Amino acid sequence: MKGAAVANDSTQLKTDSSGTKLERGLSSRHIQLMAISGAVGTGLFMGSGKTISAAGPSVIFVYMIIGFMLFFVMRAMGEILLSNLNYKTFADFAGDLLGPWAAFFTGWTYWFCWVVTGIADVVAIAQYVAYWWSEIPLWLPALCCILLLAGLNLPTVKAFGETEFWFSLVKIVAILALIVCGLAMIATGFSSSEGDTASFVHLWAHGGMFPTGFMGFVAGFQIAVFAFVGIELVGTAAAETKDPEKNLPKAINSIPLRVILFYVGALTVLMAVTPWYKFSADESPFVGMFSMAGLAAAAGLVNFVVLTAAASSANSGIYSTSRMLYALSQDGDAPKKFSKLSTTQVPRNALLFSCMFLLAAVVLLYAGDSVAQAFTLVITVSALCFMFVWSMILISYLAFRKRRPHLHDASKFKVPGGMGAPYMVLAFFVFILWALTTQADTRAALLATPLWFLVVGLSYLKVRKSDSHQALRAAHQAKVLAENEAAAIYRES
Repeated sequence: MKGAAVANDSTQLKTDSSGTKLERGLSSRHIQLMAISGAVGTGLFMGSGKTISAAGPSVIFVYMIIGFMLFFVMRAMGEILLSNLNYKTFADFAGDLLGPWAAFFTGWTYWFCWVVTGIADVVAIAQYVAYWWSEIPLWLPALCCILLLAGLNLPTVKAFGETEFWFSLVKIVAILALIVCGLAMIATGFSSSEGDTASFVHLWAHGGMFPTGFMGFVAGFQIAVFAFVGIELVGTAAAETKDPEKNLPKAINSIPLRVILFYVGALTVLMAVTPWYKFSADESPFVGMFSMAGLAAAAGLVNFVVLTAAASSANSGIYSTSRMLYALSQDGDAPKKFSKLSTTQVPRNALLFSCMFLLAAVVLLYAGDSVAQAFTLVITVSALCFMFVWSMILISYLAFRKRRPHLHDASKFKVPGGMGAPYMVLAFFVFILWALTTQADTRAALLATPLWFLVVGLSYLKVRKSDSHQALRAAHQAKVLAENEAAAIYRES
């Protein structure tokens, strides 16, 4: 049974059926840039115009609140992962702490999230390439993207880390360039062709900080929460991280700074240069900013940055789905062939299986508008499923605190706020679910999401009848009983 190792075991990793191990090939800089990549997606570049037009300057508080809440999710994930370095992913500790069903639901839901997101990214990449070469058939860049990313991920985990490092670096440079450019405009009193003088006064001079009212503020959450999907990616890479006791806390603790710098900083500068009500939901604010600064190739530059951001997301999707399938196969939740590692410790079969699903993007490129609208619905469902995964991390933490108080007491990376923090974040997720009911498109996605869990539930009812799952459930029940008794003795002492 997973999780049987003691807390101070910092070297052992659970082996697969062939006796090989995942390689700890991700260094500190890889993990740091992966964490940034997870926290900053294409939503900042292309979707921030929509959030600003919906919520006005209050969107700054929206991103701060979401970042604040997800910080506690990451801290909970970090404390549990570091309590037992045998855990490969958060699906592992969910199964260990809540039961085999939790690993099955969490793992397959996370796989589904990233496959759907990856398909959308490949579709976007093909269309971004068409910006420069419109004569090329769309299927060609989509197929080349899938083959390229698969080729970069197959050699070693370090190859994935290097690719993600450079993809993330492009996003960071673009955001920092926008902030510096905007601050220079504000400092020099830049005046646009429409007569707007760059000034921080724009943040409150046009209807206050909440110009669209409370419901406009709520609408900002509907859009902004989807920009944070992937923030938990460092948890998927836990088993392949060098010196996890040092690098994971460092990556997680820097999340508040990233949110303030990349989201709050960029949006504040954007709205200080241009009044919030002049932003279009259909255009990237980055293009407007660089164009006003006199950069003739602004649209092409932003197109390149967004293409890179989409490629980064697809790259993360290929990586995370393959590792999740590898972890699921360990306990019979996925076919055993996904446990097989290559000579360079990469789960090759699991990786190629996930890449096969990305080929659906080639078909979607030639679908009509009705299918595109349906696909938008599926993407929203995927984002809701990410919220389910975040919730499972928090619920696992509550079980961890109850059953293993000695590990919590020994932890050097405790969750701030104690037991109250997970309940606060879970209540916030309930608020997000309510917010999604206020608009027709997100309400439809909310109603469709249970269909996925119905499919997973029916699949689990079939899998749980196997001998391996019968043994897992029996072992888990015995372990829970023993740990609860041990926890009671520990508290009394």
